[in-house]
Amino acid sequence: MTGMLRAALALAMIVTPAAAKEAPMSSKPIVIAHRGASGERPEHTLAAYSLAIEQGADFIEPDLVMTRDGQLVARHENDITGTTDVASRKEFADRKRKKVIDGVTYTGWFTEDFTLAELKTLRAKERLPLLRRGNTRYDGQFEVPTLREIIALAKAASVKTGRMIGIYPETKHPSYFASIGLPMEALLVAELKAAGWDRADAPVFIQSFEVNNLKALKQLTKVRLIQLMASDGAPADGAQPSYAAMATPDGLKAIATYAAGVGPEKVMVIANDGTVSPLIADAHAVGLKVHPWTFRAENFFLPSAFRKGINPAGHGRLGEEIMRFLDAGVDGFFTDYAYLGVEARDRHSRRPAE
Repeated sequence: MTGMLRAALALAMIVTPAAAKEAPMSSKPIVIAHRGASGERPEHTLAAYSLAIEQGADFIEPDLVMTRDGQLVARHENDITGTTDVASRKEFADRKRKKVIDGVTYTGWFTEDFTLAELKTLRAKERLPLLRRGNTRYDGQFEVPTLREIIALAKAASVKTGRMIGIYPETKHPSYFASIGLPMEALLVAELKAAGWDRADAPVFIQSFEVNNLKALKQLTKVRLIQLMASDGAPADGAQPSYAAMATPDGLKAIATYAAGVGPEKVMVIANDGTVSPLIADAHAVGLKVHPWTFRAENFFLPSAFRKGINPAGHGRLGEEIMRFLDAGVDGFFTDYAYLGVEARDRHSRRPAE
């Protein structure tokens, strides 16, 4: 951590909620930096979050998992084999495990088998090196950040930029962590309360693919909650038969009893062939915001209509894809490239109304 960043984090710790409220959130659709500027820095690092903020993101998104000693840290999964240098660390060779998590078998190293102090000795690396080769030059440079550090970064950035920077944490595998004696809900709420963020208008959304996790959080905090949904499968906690059922008008009505919005996989909103589903209209009809995921610039992730060339790692016309969703009426979106998201959002807002 640089001296400048340490100073910023120290400043953030003395920023009061009242001071932060002096910089209100924009009323435009929000740009959510998916794991930070993860298209340009290894994901879930302070460097990725910082760059996303510089690029104009309204929210930074940490995926949260638990350590053995009950601390919340940011990793895409609790399996850290592909996102840290743990596999090369001989002192942790005996921590390799085979586990079943949410019905899927994994073999690797897991955050719940490490203390925070041990995790802090590891260094992050790029998760998608074949698609984001440029990011690999940062391998080995950055620590695994804690939620507390991410909150402090957002607060410091709000002061520095004069605009409110929010956080959009996702609880990863909450039922699994509860089953091994590491429940997440109370700890997450305590961290947010310590930051002065326990209001419905706090610059925070909490998201989860599970249902009971969000319902439990509803009893603990006033912070807005978002129900994530995928194009197939069902919540790992078994609370609903499928995400498809949750995306129906009746399913959305049920979600509205405990959440402020939904975070659907983007093909649930607009199919790759351009067909617009009724999801936005149905969600808005029951008062839910719609924040689809995830918008990425690489051809590999883009619908064929927006690709450029045949290189899977090459960048296509991401801005045009985002504009399509803004035209459909989304309230925000997750992207690995915050600056492209901001450009598209601002260009859309300048267009004359039809």
